[in-house]
Amino acid sequence: MAKVFISDRIPEAAANALSKGGFAVDQYQGRGLISEAELAASTRDADFLIATLSTQVTKAVIDQAHNLKLIANYGAGFNNIDVAAASARHIPVTNTPAVSTTAVAEVTLGLMLALSHRIVEGDQLMRATGFDGWQPLFFLGHELAGKTLGIVGAGHIGQAVAKRAAAFDMKILYTQRHQLPATTEQALGATFVPFDQLIAQADVITLHAPQTAENFHQFNAGAFKTMKKSALLINAARGPIIDEAALADALAAGDIAGAALDVYEHEPQVEPRLKTMKNVILTPHIGNATVEARDAMAMICAENVIKVSRGEAITPVN
Repeated sequence: MAKVFISDRIPEAAANALSKGGFAVDQYQGRGLISEAELAASTRDADFLIATLSTQVTKAVIDQAHNLKLIANYGAGFNNIDVAAASARHIPVTNTPAVSTTAVAEVTLGLMLALSHRIVEGDQLMRATGFDGWQPLFFLGHELAGKTLGIVGAGHIGQAVAKRAAAFDMKILYTQRHQLPATTEQALGATFVPFDQLIAQADVITLHAPQTAENFHQFNAGAFKTMKKSALLINAARGPIIDEAALADALAAGDIAGAALDVYEHEPQVEPRLKTMKNVILTPHIGNATVEARDAMAMICAENVIKVSRGEAITPVN
């Protein structure tokens, strides 16, 4: 009987489907994140590994897992896995990209609205000192209508954000390595521009690019100096795209107006200064934290395991 190890608690749909398929399923039940040593011990004789984004699947873990036939990552990203080490062992790595699109796009718009209208800051005020009543110049924010949205990374999620932002009457700019087809641009009402032009013109910038060596700290001190002083920055992509220390410096200096982060450079740690700033919203990596998305992700992982066991084709990232 083929053995599947799941590195964290995920929706039961995956384990149920695998058990019905005749697999022996072992799931980590410990407190906190699984350690490298525990993961190595648990995968030593495993045929399949379902790993979550917070599980670091290192070369050391991969090299000692002699029976491993697939690493199915529970998440759209896969920077937690040493893909090169897996490829060297001819172990395919899969992810769960498309099913997160709606959830992450909705969270992005929620953060955008909350930041521009100071909703979280207002909630904190009401839970503390309260207010004296409605006044014409009290607690002003900004409307999204008429503003320019800059999207960094116009894949499935970036495009979903563009569609939703259009309903708020925003002008859409985007940047990425390759320009979208003209028909897609027209449908989205989006204009392709170079990165430097986007960050200089956008009122709101939202990140939806995968993490690569090229975009590490793409948003650094120089980028923040280029942005509008009134600009807002939203990150629901990957933490290391932003230099968090430089972001804190920029916010303190007034180089940009605010930021909302759902992912972090050294996750789960956060740059301490950001926690003290009223013009910053911090959420605990909840971009695709919906019942619908997480159930769908679980089933994709289970289906990929079943397909590999049957010798059927999958779509790996390596």
